[in-house]
Amino acid sequence: MRFAQRMRRLGTESAFEVLAKAKGLEAKGRNIIHLEIGQPDFNTPMNICEAGYKAMKDGYTGYGPSAGLVEFREVAAEHISETRGVIVHPEEVAVTPGAKPIIFFTIFALAEPGSEVIYPDPGFPVYESVINFVGGTPVPLPLREDVGFRFRIEDLASAISDRTRLLIINSPQNPTGGILEKSDLEAIAELAIKYDFYVLTDEVYSRILYEGVHESIISLPEMKERTILIEGHSKTYAMTGWRLGYGISPKPMADKITQLMINSNSCTCSFTQIAGIEALKGPQDFVIQMVTEFRQRRNLIVEGLNSIDGISCITPLGAFYVFANVSQVPMSCEALEDYLLEEAGVAVLSGTGFGKFGDGYIRLSYANSLENISEALVRMDAAISRINN
Repeated sequence: MRFAQRMRRLGTESAFEVLAKAKGLEAKGRNIIHLEIGQPDFNTPMNICEAGYKAMKDGYTGYGPSAGLVEFREVAAEHISETRGVIVHPEEVAVTPGAKPIIFFTIFALAEPGSEVIYPDPGFPVYESVINFVGGTPVPLPLREDVGFRFRIEDLASAISDRTRLLIINSPQNPTGGILEKSDLEAIAELAIKYDFYVLTDEVYSRILYEGVHESIISLPEMKERTILIEGHSKTYAMTGWRLGYGISPKPMADKITQLMINSNSCTCSFTQIAGIEALKGPQDFVIQMVTEFRQRRNLIVEGLNSIDGISCITPLGAFYVFANVSQVPMSCEALEDYLLEEAGVAVLSGTGFGKFGDGYIRLSYANSLENISEALVRMDAAISRINN
């Protein structure tokens, strides 16, 4: 088939590629421990499921408004108002099937040939992929291990030009688990106002935080009118398959996102949104328990990785990933990804799958049981010992 040239500029997510390889090995009888996929290994809480079931019975199975159900937008606006300390109106909320479309739609709406978009590197690979796809120029902003996988403000300042249209930030971060401090956000806000660019803030891991409180750039003075905030239910409420996300933005942007929804997905599943209301309004015990469990797993995997010769790993402050430094292992991180899968039966991701500044690292998701993480560490230690010796 003859495809449009733009398809050559569209990337992928290595997590799904490695998952497919791992599933292929499992089909041949291999035992694989999955530390590659970013998906909570918890069931969606039953109160949320029951709300979804009831919504189906009540007839929420047809088309809904492209911007999202009014009742969900009201609850989402209330939630962001309470948690970010700004006044959000329902008409500033756009609901999408998962949070990822907000990334697509924002970049589609703002970037074009000749414009530049700054994005974190290492970072969620979809950022760079979509910037390239629409013909914009991606400008990587290095996240550095020596500052907890934050970026240096001088690096951001030097990346800005008169063509900068958008800055993408993600906190807590995928793949590093790092967080941006309030001082970072204040510096970003000052630059955004001075150089007149927008900020897309990806906050889907906002509730998976191990210390302190979540800080959002939308809370800072003069930033609500130039911020697009991404939130979603997949990570916080173990609702990855329900596909429910939303964006908070100035109404003109929310209207553009709705226009793009009309031209692509039509609408987000209505009974999923009703379940999403229950998630936000119902008991939050599940989230607390999940984060407590993730903290135990984080501590186990960080300690275990640091005991393996050639690997070092700082403690992440949020999300459910570690970004381990493997630069002392005598093998590239890409080769190590393949080696650990084939030889140890442990699926991890190479850091370069998240950008050029991820070279020398691997990402491991600890959204798995303590038992499986312990076994994975034993297997990795043995496999890497064979390389070192």
